[in-house]
Amino acid sequence: MRSEQEMMNILLDVARNDDRIRLVTLEGSRTNKHIPPDTFQDYDISYFVTDMDSFKENDQWLDIFGNRVMMQKPEDMELFPSELGNWFSYLMLFEDGSKVDLTLIPIREVEDYFTKSDGLVKVLLDKDALMKEEVIADDRQYWIKKPTAREFDDCCNEFWMVSTYVVKGLARKEILFAIDHLHEIARPNVLRMMTWQIGSEQGFTFSVGKNYKFIDRYLPKEDWEKLLSTYS
Repeated sequence: MRSEQEMMNILLDVARNDDRIRLVTLEGSRTNKHIPPDTFQDYDISYFVTDMDSFKENDQWLDIFGNRVMMQKPEDMELFPSELGNWFSYLMLFEDGSKVDLTLIPIREVEDYFTKSDGLVKVLLDKDALMKEEVIADDRQYWIKKPTAREFDDCCNEFWMVSTYVVKGLARKEILFAIDHLHEIARPNVLRMMTWQIGSEQGFTFSVGKNYKFIDRYLPKEDWEKLLSTYS
């Protein structure tokens, strides 16, 4: 697998040598100081460009990034409707295991991009000095949020109500129905409640990660083992 420096050099060299690309940003876990780096992290890159259509004419310009073994273009799919408006993305997995999620954004939408940003953004290249202030990556948007009394009650209510659907599905031998309600509705409310407990004990000033992936760092060992025991 190519090193981070090798990949960043390629991604930035392409941008430096193409006048259509005016601004480059890095997003996601690679900007988050609270997430230990590893070889599985994607390179979430955005190119802000002056001419979207010229890039979308064909995919040959992507070859410079390496030999692709798989690619998805979400904004060019019929089964899954686009959610990015005028933006266009390429999710690319390369034969060496590197993965780049590259998004093209019209340069006129720079302000809109930063308005919608989740805070985990780092500016890598700014040819036109568009950024008047330093952009500092921040994961604050993903911190555990302290619940209101009503939210706490709703979480309990949803869990116990949906648990009856799980039981009903099992009784009818409708296994997929039961599994779906257990994993898609009941379990997320267990995890939500656990993060609220963590926040109440340790503060609401950090994140437990996407899909609760770091929750074990903050739970007592006994609670973590109990949680794992609920999975098949």
